[in-house]
Amino acid sequence: MPNMLKRKSRLGAFPWIFPALFMIFGFVLWPAFEMIRTSFQDVSSSGTTKGWAGLENYKTLLANPDLPNVLIRTFIWVVGIVFFTIIISLPVAQLLNAKYPGRKVVRWAVIIPWAASVVMSSTIWKWILDPYYGVLNKILIDLHLYKEPVDFLANPKQSFVWLMIVAVFVSIPFTSFVILAGLATIPDDIVESSTVDGATAWKGYRFIKFPLIKPALLVAMAINLINIFNAFPIIWVITAGGPGYETDTTTTLGYKISFRDQDIGQSASMASLNLIIILIFIGIFLKVSKSQERNS
Repeated sequence: MPNMLKRKSRLGAFPWIFPALFMIFGFVLWPAFEMIRTSFQDVSSSGTTKGWAGLENYKTLLANPDLPNVLIRTFIWVVGIVFFTIIISLPVAQLLNAKYPGRKVVRWAVIIPWAASVVMSSTIWKWILDPYYGVLNKILIDLHLYKEPVDFLANPKQSFVWLMIVAVFVSIPFTSFVILAGLATIPDDIVESSTVDGATAWKGYRFIKFPLIKPALLVAMAINLINIFNAFPIIWVITAGGPGYETDTTTTLGYKISFRDQDIGQSASMASLNLIIILIFIGIFLKVSKSQERNS
């Protein structure tokens, strides 16, 4: 009888979880399965499947001379942006959490870059960096720091740094508000008691506030890790991965292989490789997070 009741309770919960299961299967698992299956097939540029290709698509992809540099650049892109986003967002969250006149206005102003379309933000930054009518060149020339306009996107290394700056700028609002949510959960009496005990503002933040916002911080890092790895509009709008493949990450490289080279099978292989890379990133992140929790 107890077993029958358990079965009925499980069946009764099924209608409630079915929509979520359907979404996961239809929009995550099935596309991932099709992507992996396509990576092992010979597909024409028109989308016609010619037959089984085995590992040929992967061999062709790994033989691409630009792939090693793209992989290194992707690692720098993800780690660098997540790191600087967190470092900047911590004091920004503190500012948003402080009590002062006009705090709501400041919060609305900070959230705008995140609420706006990434394509629109990237387009604005492309205008800002333009060598002829860009605002940045105008300011630098007016301050007599430069005598003539500079093309900030001409040099691949320099343009890649600017792409990372834009990505950090777009990521800061969301990260700051996630950390702000963590700060809001800290009871005021804990902070007040630490002040009474003689703790300075820095010590109070380091030993009391920071440990308590770690869960929110880990959530922000995990979401940023996935979002930044899959970031496409920023790179594509500003440099399109150029010149050549000098500012490409694995995401934009996969797009070029698919739509420029018309190689669907190899593009699916690149997408499968991206899946493996992001799983490795997340695995390392979870392992580091667990080790930090044990040490704390």
